[in-house]
Amino acid sequence: MKRTLLLAAFAATLAGCGAEPPPAPKAAAPDPLAMTAPEGLLAQIRTARPESAEVRDLLRVPGRIEVDQARVTRVGAAVTGRITVLDAAVGSEVRRGDILATLSSTELSSSQLAFLKAYSQRLLAERGAQRAQQLFDAEVISQAELQRRQAELVQAEAEASAARDQLKVLGMSEKAIAALAGTRQINSISHVVSSLNGTVIERGVTQGQVVQPADMMFVVADLSSVWLVADIPEGSAGGIVVGEQVRAQIPSLPGFMVEGRLSFVSATLNPETRTVRVRMDIANPNRDFKPAMLATMLIKGPSRPALLAPAEAVVREDNKDHVFVQTGPGAFTLRPVSLGGEFDGRRELRSGVRPDEVIVIDGAFHLNNERKRRALGS
Repeated sequence: MKRTLLLAAFAATLAGCGAEPPPAPKAAAPDPLAMTAPEGLLAQIRTARPESAEVRDLLRVPGRIEVDQARVTRVGAAVTGRITVLDAAVGSEVRRGDILATLSSTELSSSQLAFLKAYSQRLLAERGAQRAQQLFDAEVISQAELQRRQAELVQAEAEASAARDQLKVLGMSEKAIAALAGTRQINSISHVVSSLNGTVIERGVTQGQVVQPADMMFVVADLSSVWLVADIPEGSAGGIVVGEQVRAQIPSLPGFMVEGRLSFVSATLNPETRTVRVRMDIANPNRDFKPAMLATMLIKGPSRPALLAPAEAVVREDNKDHVFVQTGPGAFTLRPVSLGGEFDGRRELRSGVRPDEVIVIDGAFHLNNERKRRALGS
């Protein structure tokens, strides 16, 4: 009773002095990112925990178109000679056996002359052995003389065979060698022919040039199939195997996507670039893909664990990504998150949400609209 009278007296004193009572504390401002959904909206919302799964990032690796090394040949001369005619140019389509260049070769002439001499010696030794056999049968010569003539024939045949093989090495066919043996006319002309159906992609000689067997004259490639080659960084090469599904984009062919599988994965690492070479085979019937074209290979990297949410769960707000996290029955808060890549319609949640939290996986758009409507109303 005394305390009540004292308080009343103190209030009267303050009133008499003109002082006002202290203001009441202000209520805390509501969190603009938190809301409670009405019953009608809750029926449109589905919630779940983020999905834990193994994912593989999509690697974008620079690549290039190359000639299929199993479909290319480097053509050179079989003899030393001077080029008299060039029949093929870069870009020429050739068939196997087509003449690419013609040479005049003194080496070929000398070898043909050596063959004719050995061939004549063989014929002479053959006739001598036949005559000796007749004389031996008539008991005119001894067996030792017959054996000597037969040994001369064996030696002559060996020399003729060696001379014939030398002409084959120099590029003469059996038909041409038979004609040489029949006509006994030396021909110093040698033809350089293609050993492959394809396109001349390189020519390293000019008319009048003297070439040797070690010189590369032409490169002929079958471009009906080419390689797409790329170098995978060491840190991303784990788990990439032959048969892996890949895609490729080629800037010079906009809008064109190449799909296929890896046909080769190198078993070794390039120690200088720290990369692993991979390739895929590409059919090229229309010659759209040309060697040295640049490309980008899209290939999946090694698997790793990740936390995923449907793409529909992500809300874009103020140029940032968010998801709604359930904080209670019908209560949600919009939380910023850091996203990774997209995997079959799901986005990786790199940070912002724990695996044990519940998020809105369907209806986040409508929930955010209701949140903004309330914010505008208040």
